[in-house]
Amino acid sequence: MVMFRLSGIFILAPIFGSGTIPRIVKVMLVFSLTFCVYPMLLTSGRPSAATLGFVIDHGLSLWTLLPQVAMELMVGLIIGYCASMPLIGMQFGGDIIDKQIGIGFADIVNPESGEQSGVIANSLFMMGLAIFAILGGHRIMLMILVDSFDTVPLGGFRDFGGLVEMVQGMLAVVFQMAFRIAAPLLCLIFLQTVALGFIARTVPQLNIMSVGFTIRILNGITFLVAFISVAAWVYVDQLGVFLEELALFFSN
Repeated sequence: MVMFRLSGIFILAPIFGSGTIPRIVKVMLVFSLTFCVYPMLLTSGRPSAATLGFVIDHGLSLWTLLPQVAMELMVGLIIGYCASMPLIGMQFGGDIIDKQIGIGFADIVNPESGEQSGVIANSLFMMGLAIFAILGGHRIMLMILVDSFDTVPLGGFRDFGGLVEMVQGMLAVVFQMAFRIAAPLLCLIFLQTVALGFIARTVPQLNIMSVGFTIRILNGITFLVAFISVAAWVYVDQLGVFLEELALFFSN
């Protein structure tokens, strides 16, 4: 049960769930973490100690163990998925930018998730992942996961309503975050479209379609150079909010 809760972050969490890490390495890391965490939970007075003591004395049947294992795996998956939501917001905002400046068709494979995404979306995702590692987000995520054994003892998770409400709130913030990142470019593209519309009406001989695409790409690149620090600030701000919400829900 301890092993399955810890293994959840190696499926969906940033860095730990990366597709570039070999599966055998992930398995060995899960076993190593389990051997480190399990003795801590046997300390008298900790909430999980009573559950582990009961299991050691009486054992578990297969039909009792399967739902408990699924529950523990779900806890690890939720922690890993919620920690990766700011990265999803960065990638979503980059997808909006890719579509608006006209390079959305040039998809490349994201080595972290194994999915195809736009050039700018992939770049923002990698920037967010680097910030996550620099700020120690992986260590904070591990601390939340280990502390969750005290707040949510083994086999003792019952607050499904609170969990659904938290995930729904985080998903709403992800969309808000994506539009905060792409909003300046959307305003710039709107003003450019209006200006090109006036030019097309006054100078019909000018091929606005060919000129417009070139100007849109140049404006998009200029926007990225000027506002990349704003995107990083939005990501750092939302990352702190997400990790704080996880800490309040799963740890003391």
